[in-house]
Amino acid sequence: MISNSPFVEETRFGNWFLKSATWKTHVLGRALNDMQRLMPKDVSVYSKIIDVGCGFGHSFAELQKRFSPGFILGLDADPGLFERAGEAAKGCSCEVRLHAANAARMDLPDAEFDLVYCHQTFHHIVEQEAAIAEFFRILKPGGVLLFAESTRRYIHSLPIRLLFRHPMEIQKTAGEYLAMIRGAGFYLPDERISMPYLWWSRRDIGFFEWIGLPVPKKREETLVNAVAIKPR
Repeated sequence: MISNSPFVEETRFGNWFLKSATWKTHVLGRALNDMQRLMPKDVSVYSKIIDVGCGFGHSFAELQKRFSPGFILGLDADPGLFERAGEAAKGCSCEVRLHAANAARMDLPDAEFDLVYCHQTFHHIVEQEAAIAEFFRILKPGGVLLFAESTRRYIHSLPIRLLFRHPMEIQKTAGEYLAMIRGAGFYLPDERISMPYLWWSRRDIGFFEWIGLPVPKKREETLVNAVAIKPR
């Protein structure tokens, strides 16, 4: 049975990891690098950005540096949002406002944002179909969704079960996430999809590759990055 709770509290280890250099460099930075190369080439500035599941606000400075927005809205369901992300919001060179809300019910105007950024957040959201519909609603026509997510294979792995906390019943495969995005009305061609097999997402945490064994070509994907467009 799927939980009705809109928010699943992270573990103490999970909150520590979200503030670590490993997270900022190997998770956040690499995902943004990967998605940025898949983005439309005719637009480089996105004036209004929403960071869904902003956590401690580590993405604010990266989004500012890469996309030159005038405004970023940091949205998160965590009750401690303002304490967690307040300093990062103040330290960003553009205006940043924090908004405590459930991604499935954002209470924001239609067609408000040029870019929705959702990085490693969706596997925490219980009402996923409602949330992706909200992403579509608040984007302007022609707006971009940057979607980076861990799949069921990774979230259900033993180390993640032991160290982190997630709503386990709603986890999806890469294909199921892509189908959900397309089903919400987004344009998502195959050339705007990436499925990196990063060391930290593997069951062996990259040990087999480190000792010289090849990365398996046949595998269940652990990560999916997608750049989806709201049709004009």
